[in-house]
Amino acid sequence: MNPKYQPLMEPYRFKNGVEVNNRLVLAPMTIASSQQEGKLSDEELAYYESRSNGVGMAVTGSAYVTPSGKVFDGELGVDHDDKIPTLRTLAATMKKSGAKAILQIFHGGRECPPEVVPNGEIVSASAIAKEGASAIPRALEDQEIAEIVRAFGAATRRAIEAGFDGVEIHGANRFLIQQFFSPFTNRRDDRWGGSIDKRMAFPLAVVDEVRKAAAEHAKGPFLVGYRFSPEEEMTPGITMADTLKLADSLADKGLDYLHVSLMDFWSKPRRGVEDTRSRMELIHELVGGRVPVIGVGSIRTPDEALRALQSGIAPLIALGRALIIDPDWVRKLAQGQEGEIRTEITLNDRDRLGISDSLWQQIVHTPGWFPIADRAERQ
Repeated sequence: MNPKYQPLMEPYRFKNGVEVNNRLVLAPMTIASSQQEGKLSDEELAYYESRSNGVGMAVTGSAYVTPSGKVFDGELGVDHDDKIPTLRTLAATMKKSGAKAILQIFHGGRECPPEVVPNGEIVSASAIAKEGASAIPRALEDQEIAEIVRAFGAATRRAIEAGFDGVEIHGANRFLIQQFFSPFTNRRDDRWGGSIDKRMAFPLAVVDEVRKAAAEHAKGPFLVGYRFSPEEEMTPGITMADTLKLADSLADKGLDYLHVSLMDFWSKPRRGVEDTRSRMELIHELVGGRVPVIGVGSIRTPDEALRALQSGIAPLIALGRALIIDPDWVRKLAQGQEGEIRTEITLNDRDRLGISDSLWQQIVHTPGWFPIADRAERQ
């Protein structure tokens, strides 16, 4: 390989002793190709086998911890022990080429469409409808919140029994954990809402439960990570100042990594802090000495990945869209063929790339999300 890119291929050891082969991570992407009951399809297995090939660590798309947390038809489930056999197959498939396999666990909250959850009832921190939706979620009761917290622990046990190397708590992208943290979606006045400390209570309770389950059930080092979105555009909403307080608390919880959900690795804060540096720089400055941070966001080429890594603010770089476009991204880099890495898709690529129809429809009909060569040529 080109020696220039050697830093991307160097191993990384987490504090708990888990070592990954290189600094590249398959980012969690919703591919929506599981079967109706949340079990694996052959299509999904093929996707994860190809995209895990060569990376140091691979994170699944979100897997719901209770039936009420399901967001998509064809979404992976980890809500019952009967899912363990197929999850075991998924973990083994992801680990074939040496990647560490991480199961991302979540609850969708008010993002769940009524038609995919039991009795059509959606739940959230408060009865605040999703933008543009008519269905109003029911505010969770205290006992139900505790049950969902326990469900995250049970999901962690299942991930361990299935052979995963870790779990990633999905506290980003407007799902339930973020709904509790956000002042926009959490209007509670009990122990789960109000002040920022109370809005952090649910996320931190989930972290405690997951780490407890990992300590109880894992027979060796097991990674526990947490993914979060730094800000919300709505007012009131999560500000960069809020996120720094959350990140500070998470860093004190003994997590193995934090994963920042960004569309652009170098993006800057909207509000909440008076600072011209990027969000990643601010987060790293606050917590980098205590917990490693995974960076992601519009990194498509080896040069972009190298620049992000050598900034010193993220020891691990996640690739999402880049690995959907070119499953051989890491292999080409390792073999000195970085000039052959594809950075665009064409409208004829769906079958060749093994992309599910639902994901393909999102790619084609979300302007600017993926670079599509055919479309650019026609404009």
